[in-house]
Amino acid sequence: METAEKISITTKTLASGNCQVKFFVEDESKPQYGYLLVTEPKPVGEIIEEIKQRMERRRSTALNMNPFSLIPSATEDHNFYLFSA
Repeated sequence: METAEKISITTKTLASGNCQVKFFVEDESKPQYGYLLVTEPKPVGEIIEEIKQRMERRRSTALNMNPFSLIPSATEDHNFYLFSA
């Protein structure tokens, strides 16, 4: 499912050498923001695609919350945090 949401990002290099990306999802019905930790410098387009993929993975995991499902649940993603604005 392709969404028409707009994602804007700001980056910050941490003392560890990793890059913290703060992003805003500008969606009128459900604005969100979050953080992504990347271990190597990446172009803005790649970062936005990675954010979209992780958001989609989180949406699909939320839809598969059936405790009787044979599909294994996704592991926690400690490099990606998403909040409602």
